[in-house]
Amino acid sequence: MFHVEPIGFAFLCIAAFLAGLIDAVVGGGGLIQIPALFSVLPQATPATVFGTNKLASIFGTSSAALRYARRIDVPWRVALPTALSAFFLSYLGAMAVSLMPKEWLRPLVLAMLVVVTAYTYARKNLGVVDQQRVHGRRDMALAVLFGGLIGFYDGFFGPGTGSFLIFFFVRFFGLDFLRASVSAKIVNAATNLAALLYFGANGHILWWHGLAMAVFNVGGSLVGSHLALRHGAAFVRRVFLAVASVLIVKFAWDTFR
Repeated sequence: MFHVEPIGFAFLCIAAFLAGLIDAVVGGGGLIQIPALFSVLPQATPATVFGTNKLASIFGTSSAALRYARRIDVPWRVALPTALSAFFLSYLGAMAVSLMPKEWLRPLVLAMLVVVTAYTYARKNLGVVDQQRVHGRRDMALAVLFGGLIGFYDGFFGPGTGSFLIFFFVRFFGLDFLRASVSAKIVNAATNLAALLYFGANGHILWWHGLAMAVFNVGGSLVGSHLALRHGAAFVRRVFLAVASVLIVKFAWDTFR
């Protein structure tokens, strides 16, 4: 059992609240929560940090998904295939945590984030209005393919998953940012659950720390989803661009330092 001083424990809870808030709007909570865990638990292995992060995150993500789903029409024909595919591949991604160096992914993820953010910024109306498209078999097949890719990535690494999911649903399925956000939460809940099953079965979770953080993560999630529902797709778009920009700076620092 890892000993954490009261001030460190309070720091983790505050980080979990902020992560839940950001995650409920556009994803990216791991940008706050994972560094906080590493700083307070320097003796923990990366797998234990990721497992504890998933435990804290899944409650907030699921809470936001349920809150959104009660108020917003969920595009299940694309959200569900993406979630199912992501679930299975996320488990495999979690298995690969100890087998592959994450440094291989950093330049690729950085380039993808730059492209996604620049494209969204340039297309001022992207995701502001929902196109109300009818999603057929081709869309469902694309959802399965992308779900598998993003699921493996989230189980293996994770930062930026929410941003990639939202962009995918907006760009390829014509959703506005608000409906894309609820779809992303459903997929993210599935990837968190799959990774959590692996980490839990292999003893890579600090249960008391993770459950305490989960309470605050849910609190932040309630605030974040309230703000998103109140201010609509344009607000989610602005937060998306802000979080994606921070992710780009973080990945650039980690890649080139």
